[in-house]
Amino acid sequence: MRLLHPSGTPLHLGYCTNVHPAEDLDGIVAQLDAYAAPVRDRLGTDVLGLGLWLAAPVAGTLAADPSALGRLRRELDARGLEVVTLNGFPYAAFHDPVVKHAVYRPDWTERERLTYTLDLARVLAGLLPDDAARGSISTLPLGWREPWDAAMADAAARHLDELAAGLAEVEAATGRTIRVAFEPEPGCVVETTEQAVAHLAHADTERLGVCLDLAHLACAWEQPAAALKALAAAGLPIVKVQLSAALETAEPEALREYAEPRFLHQTRTRTGERADDLDEALDRRLPGTWRVHYHVPLHAAPAAPLATTAPVLRDAVAELAGGPEPLCDHYDVETYTWSVLPAALRPRTPAELAAGIAAELEFARTELRKAGVTA
Repeated sequence: MRLLHPSGTPLHLGYCTNVHPAEDLDGIVAQLDAYAAPVRDRLGTDVLGLGLWLAAPVAGTLAADPSALGRLRRELDARGLEVVTLNGFPYAAFHDPVVKHAVYRPDWTERERLTYTLDLARVLAGLLPDDAARGSISTLPLGWREPWDAAMADAAARHLDELAAGLAEVEAATGRTIRVAFEPEPGCVVETTEQAVAHLAHADTERLGVCLDLAHLACAWEQPAAALKALAAAGLPIVKVQLSAALETAEPEALREYAEPRFLHQTRTRTGERADDLDEALDRRLPGTWRVHYHVPLHAAPAAPLATTAPVLRDAVAELAGGPEPLCDHYDVETYTWSVLPAALRPRTPAELAAGIAAELEFARTELRKAGVTA
């Protein structure tokens, strides 16, 4: 969806398709019919934005084959769908039975990550609407924190320099500006705003910046206003925002039905206790109020004593979009965990999932309107 900030800046709002498992072109086209088009119809919008997730093999195929890329563009156009952003965090196999730490490989010390991201940039340059100012790609925050040493940091820095140069080449060849956004996440080399500044402030900030995932921000127990102020002071642009909410509770036993084998659910407490997964946190009985990296539907509060970090999301949106100029123009709803929610909360059919995604987007659109944005 396209919204308009009072300054006259268009804002793009969509949903991230990493919630769907397709990893080839035919599967991606099929998911457009099963989910994206019904979501657009439910919202009554002429154009729906998608934050496409393209696994590495299909990204490579599309980058190398203009006819395949042209087909995808036509399939999107025919359904009233547009793409200004891609999710380049998961490399492949994001819906395997067990993902956990595998989602962080290859990391930014490995050339495969650079190749994949530049493939995505070439694809996005071919998918961007003609009137879009630029495109964005979110990626992992360098890598998982262990192991991470000076040699790995140097390798990652070299690849980031090559990334910026490659993005400049894409722009020279296509006339389209693509920026890459590093997404702070619990447990990674870059988990907090402070770490983002430390690791990224010396990068090419014309082409590289931050993807602010609001569930991750909440799990770090950061306040949106302070985080945004720190990024601005360091000159780090917010290239993309992922509208997401985490779980929160002061009674952790209520979380047991959320412990599941596919994704990592890093847990942080108000007092600074840490665990790298929910099972570990439950076993260790961490004291105090917990926030858990478990993306939950934005519009549907869980039963007490569980809550979500939606208040952090609301505060962040007010800061991001409520000023005289927006601090970001790309907004993506990213709830990829629908299939691993407790059984009673999971969608049972494609239609039910489409209805849930549409409700999340309506929630997000409402929050942006509260900040003064119009349709």
